[in-house]
Amino acid sequence: MGTTGARAIDHSVLTQTTSVAPMDPYSAAAFPTPSLADLPVERLDRVGPRVAERLRRLGIASVQDLLFHLPHRYQDRTHLVPIAELRPGDETLVQGEISAVELANGPRRSYKVWLADRSGGGLLLRFFHYSRQQLQTLRPGTRLRCYGEVRRGPASLEMVHPEYRLQTQDVDPIEQRLTPLYPSTEGLQQASWRGLTDQALALLDQHAPTECLPEEVLRPLALPTLTEALRYVHRPPAEADPSHLVGRSHPAFLRLSFEELVAHQVSLRRLRGARRATAAPKLEGDGRLRRRLLEALSFRLTRAQERVVAEIAADLRSDRPMQRLLQGDVGAGKTLVAALAALQAIESGRQVALMAPTELLSEQHRRGFAAWLAPLGIDPTWLVGRHKGRERAGLLETIASGHAKLVMGTHALFQDDVVFRDLGLVIIDEQHRFGVHQRMRLRAKGSRAGGAPHQLIMTATPIPRSLAMTLYADLDLSVIDELPPGRAPIITVAVPDNRRDEVIERVRRACEQGRQAYWVCTLIEESEALECQAAEATAHELRDTLPGVRLGLVHGRIKGADRESVMAAFASAELDLLVATTVVEVGVDVPNASLMIIENPERLGLAQLHQLRGRVGRGVVQSHCVLLFRPPLSAAARERLGIIREAESGFEIAERDLAMRGAGELLGTRQTGAVQFRIADPLRDRHLVVAAQRAADLILARYPELASPLTARWSSPREEYACV
Repeated sequence: MGTTGARAIDHSVLTQTTSVAPMDPYSAAAFPTPSLADLPVERLDRVGPRVAERLRRLGIASVQDLLFHLPHRYQDRTHLVPIAELRPGDETLVQGEISAVELANGPRRSYKVWLADRSGGGLLLRFFHYSRQQLQTLRPGTRLRCYGEVRRGPASLEMVHPEYRLQTQDVDPIEQRLTPLYPSTEGLQQASWRGLTDQALALLDQHAPTECLPEEVLRPLALPTLTEALRYVHRPPAEADPSHLVGRSHPAFLRLSFEELVAHQVSLRRLRGARRATAAPKLEGDGRLRRRLLEALSFRLTRAQERVVAEIAADLRSDRPMQRLLQGDVGAGKTLVAALAALQAIESGRQVALMAPTELLSEQHRRGFAAWLAPLGIDPTWLVGRHKGRERAGLLETIASGHAKLVMGTHALFQDDVVFRDLGLVIIDEQHRFGVHQRMRLRAKGSRAGGAPHQLIMTATPIPRSLAMTLYADLDLSVIDELPPGRAPIITVAVPDNRRDEVIERVRRACEQGRQAYWVCTLIEESEALECQAAEATAHELRDTLPGVRLGLVHGRIKGADRESVMAAFASAELDLLVATTVVEVGVDVPNASLMIIENPERLGLAQLHQLRGRVGRGVVQSHCVLLFRPPLSAAARERLGIIREAESGFEIAERDLAMRGAGELLGTRQTGAVQFRIADPLRDRHLVVAAQRAADLILARYPELASPLTARWSSPREEYACV
């Protein structure tokens, strides 16, 4: 394997290495007993039941877990700075003699300690919390060594609550390495972390961790060994660049990130292989329903839609379960593609389930599909949490009997009492809002005699290719990268809220001209802390100022039936203005709506702003989006609003949003069941992804015995890879 896509790493930068000769990772000695993963943290000194419980809160149960709990930053205590040379903002090490002390009264009592050294400088150490022992110890004439952040005080530079120790000898040695700071929990101080990791590092000589990456993978990339990397990140030498460590771009961090990426790729490939080994129904279909739908449309499919429809149709005709991710920009026509896939399954005599994350979105899907499919004699069955008692029992019977050909709903679809007679296709919309286990439970509804249904996963959030390659390597990817013809770009402007009256007048003019408008708020109720206009208050205000405008209100606390009624009225042009929260972010398609007002856009991410903006621009009239912000804007908010004004492509916006916020926030993956990396970062480490994929293929092909130890190492009580 070549070095394409990965940075070359020079071993010479790793100055702290083990003296043990390199071990053949495939010899019996490479798997010591017990391994670090088998050594419970209770085997370490000063780890009793209370400390062990605190460590378990962070997912640390073994010595190996402790070694993979990495520092998040470092302090440089390797050299002393003369007090006279200190500057505000420095975080540094000083030493001197106490020249005076004072127990100061006032609004906040404090103990003041003045420190001086031979440079002629003076520094005030301020303690707001102190003990009687400190009052007795910190007296004039005592020599101290202190570490802390230098601040500009009222009369001099000062440190507040610095770390310190008494100097008992004239020549007190200083640290020879950078001092690590670890993510912690209540009751565990940094000194405890350093003591625990000192013990864990000492055990590396006796219990070297299994090297799960073959030499032919490591050698071309010039990556250090796992032992070298762990020693370096926990105890970097004085000459190490802290910025490279904190940014995790140092070779030692890259070694660990790369291994985690490989573990993730191995896991997904094993999962994909297990799925491919499972039988699925061949959904040939005779094409009659699909032809009738296409003939009834007033437009033609785009070339991108035709390509994706063909990809999905080929998958459905296979006897192996389809696992395909369908993504496209706002308004690209993903829902129609899904409807054609559903019809192929129904033509084949199978049932289809479509799951959406919210009742509102599932309602909108039901209306959209019903409009297309009712002329074909297909009436979608809708099942959500609000269905109770006899109504629910009747729906369950219809589903179990097979009479319900297309079943749409929310999380209610994978409840235990929901039984499908012959489920052939599962469609999941906005897939990143569901956990892995939720998606698997719905898929299991179609399992019979060892088989599985086909699965089409959709997202309206364009995913950067580098991220898709990392997170969704177990899926085939289809992209609708073309918008329907004739759509004019949406003109986007940012307006401060002191021009609110002008924006309201703009809404009036649009409604008088027969157009419709959205007014989106970020909260349901007033909140002084967030300074947001609530949807209910805004609706009341707009009713007063726009008496001739027919106005509706939608938010998550309105009953589902009432919410559906309002949305239907807006879609049929019985309402001119819809005031809503972000529940209208996806799925709403009203071609006559040409104006979108978004209040407090500075509180939303780029992807969400793009989704909201995409509710307009679906007709032939020029559409506008007004970002009504509350100044002053932070630098990040100013950058976000600038990007959304300039960029039209959802894929470009997704790339820039990923760079600003990271994968977890962009995709909403910080949820139960969703993959979260412990060390790797799909954005920062994107140059390693291709090499990680190749390494995963090599391990599964030539070193399959390493796959399970590798994935087990990177799993934890909080995170499980799919080990099958």
